[in-house]
Amino acid sequence: MPVVPARLFDPTASHKRQKHLEREEAMERVRIGVLGAARIVSSALLAPARKTPQVQVSAIAARDQQRAQAFARKHAIPRVVSGYEQAIADPEIDAVYIPLPNGLHARWAIKALEAGKHVLCEKPFASNAQEAQAMAEAAERSRRVLMEAFHYRYHPMAARMREVVQSGMLGKIGRIETWMCFPLPEPRNIRYQYDLGGGATMDAGCYAINMLRLLAGDEPEVVSARARLFSPQVDRWMQAEFRFADGRTGQMTASMLSRPLFRIAARVQGDQGEMYAFNPVLPQLFHRLKIRTAQGTRIEHFTKEPTYLFQLRAFASAVLEGTPSLTTPADAVANMRVIDAVYEKAGLALRGKEALVSVRS
Repeated sequence: MPVVPARLFDPTASHKRQKHLEREEAMERVRIGVLGAARIVSSALLAPARKTPQVQVSAIAARDQQRAQAFARKHAIPRVVSGYEQAIADPEIDAVYIPLPNGLHARWAIKALEAGKHVLCEKPFASNAQEAQAMAEAAERSRRVLMEAFHYRYHPMAARMREVVQSGMLGKIGRIETWMCFPLPEPRNIRYQYDLGGGATMDAGCYAINMLRLLAGDEPEVVSARARLFSPQVDRWMQAEFRFADGRTGQMTASMLSRPLFRIAARVQGDQGEMYAFNPVLPQLFHRLKIRTAQGTRIEHFTKEPTYLFQLRAFASAVLEGTPSLTTPADAVANMRVIDAVYEKAGLALRGKEALVSVRS
């Protein structure tokens, strides 16, 4: 039996081994810092993080320190960081989640990427396409993950919707219509503030446009758009008509304070059938996929696991394993280009026109 050198019986060895294992474990998890104590944080990040071993929500930062501390206590977040700058500079944070007002997405996403952090950014990606492009370029330079939080895209229902359209079972597609309409009767809400990137097309329409692009598998041209206003330059309702290079047409309707008060859906019409999806954005609450063809009509249902859980798993996989994302910076830029074109056709100013001057300041 070989003699083991006495030096290997170092009494501190087990402690050193434990520390080494802790460091290895930390590398196998994404430690996320939250920028802002927004209401969406609980459902979009904290709840799914409890079911995602690869993710740890390790800190939160907010402009109001007391609010951040209260939020951290309520949701058992271990640390409160004194500000956004401190969060993105923190070596114990690998990624940041940005649930800030739309007008602040570009500034803080770019700063985080340049600090070496991965970024999960709430939709809409930016105030306009130019900001979105600047974010995409920052992600390319930093070689970090930048994902737009269109959570519905990661749910099996969205995958099935696209599969049905692409399979040919509906025949030649002629028209695609999408709706994202919900009541938001809060006049002081940030979603109605132009300077913060507000408007129905931004907060509701970004979903409807994204879904239309997903189902079409192509980029649309905006033919026309008309808006109903909440205040100067801020839309409470928007409807836009689209056409595609192959002759298909489309329409999106977005509303936060106008009829229809509640409709979240998509309809695809082909010459051999029709698909109607009810609530593909939050299918965990309720949903239905109806497919009608010459063979008959059938209703499909899917898992009620939250869309946010699928999204967070995908984000962790992208960061830890390099798995391709469904909601890439390039896709986000394309979505913002359509949003910009809708505003232009409606005769409204783009969001964040002045913000680019100070994005890097």
